Amino acid sequence: MRDTADRSGAVTIGIVAGEASGDALAATLIGTVRAQLPHARFVGVAGPKMEAAGCEVWHPLETLSVAGLTEVIARLPEIVSLRREVARRMVAERVPLFIGVDAPDFNLGLERKLKGRGLRTMHLVSPAVWAWRRGRVAGIARAVHRILVLFPFEPPIYEAKGVPVTFVGHPLAQEAATFASRREARDQLKLGIAQPVFALLPGSRTVELERHGDLLLETAAALHAARPDARFLVPLATRATRDQFEIACYRTGHDKLPMTLLYGHATDALRAADVAIVASGTATLEAALARCPHVIFYRISAMSAGIVRRKLLIPWVGLPNVLAGRYVVPELLQADATVENLTQAALNLYDDTVTRRRLEALFASFASTLRAETGKLAADAVAAELRAAGAIA
Repeated sequence: MRDTADRSGAVTIGIVAGEASGDALAATLIGTVRAQLPHARFVGVAGPKMEAAGCEVWHPLETLSVAGLTEVIARLPEIVSLRREVARRMVAERVPLFIGVDAPDFNLGLERKLKGRGLRTMHLVSPAVWAWRRGRVAGIARAVHRILVLFPFEPPIYEAKGVPVTFVGHPLAQEAATFASRREARDQLKLGIAQPVFALLPGSRTVELERHGDLLLETAAALHAARPDARFLVPLATRATRDQFEIACYRTGHDKLPMTLLYGHATDALRAADVAIVASGTATLEAALARCPHVIFYRISAMSAGIVRRKLLIPWVGLPNVLAGRYVVPELLQADATVENLTQAALNLYDDTVTRRRLEALFASFASTLRAETGKLAADAVAAELRAAGAIA
């Protein structure tokens, strides 16, 4: 048995997350593991929620906040250098278990390297192998001892290839909206119940703000022209992205719009809104679990989009559409993501009360599908891997 715990029972666990959604998932995991193993120490690449949960930050997660294949290529030397350093420190710390949280382009390579050095490795959040790059499952099998997945349709994909897999559900489903949530959220934000409210979610990364900030501001201006009594809520994941959006407001001359910028609080904004315009990603699932009808949009480089388009196995990219197995939420991607299209789609949803109510009912059903004791299931899996490593009894 390797001596990876000190006399107090302390054990060090490596962890890396690369964006705001991963920060939230990892923070939940850290909290539940430390409830079972109070002396557990977490170290790695972390965000503010992970740090608040007790993780020692070697590097902030913003260092991995890259969107798009060509963008990854542009920063490849920096990313490779960071991965090499993190691997070296994990080995030097004699970490018995490493957990990669999402960020597959960074974490899977790191996990493969650490597994080769004799560490136990685990990955939380399956890459979208059900949407594209199905052959990636074989590489995941070489990189990890176990993968923890959030969606019920994912385990069979890994079981078919002999990859140990645990369905842990999605933690967002634990606090899904109820029938009364909109009124409660509006009371909290001091908004009238009959007032048109639109939530605008440009993404959590600074590169997403660069692509989406002006687009959403111009869309808000167009919506305000059509609905002068409308209010806008813009939750921003970090201080950097909030500052970036504020600068864009003044630069574009839209600083007088009736807009409330929130530091975090995306769930509150989505619960309060009649309609949201949401950058593709985890936020679309958050919108669904907030029972918020929404429009999905996204822009990446033309080269990245072309590569993804050729490899897609399904016709949609938004998680609500994936879960429904059909188009239930409009997707406006790349050249289709224009001010005119976003404005019209949002107004169509706002004006069609029947469609909005049907969407809200469908979204309510997602919660029961995704709900599980996520923290406990994930913590149990971590404990099992630590035992396999000989780090705990």
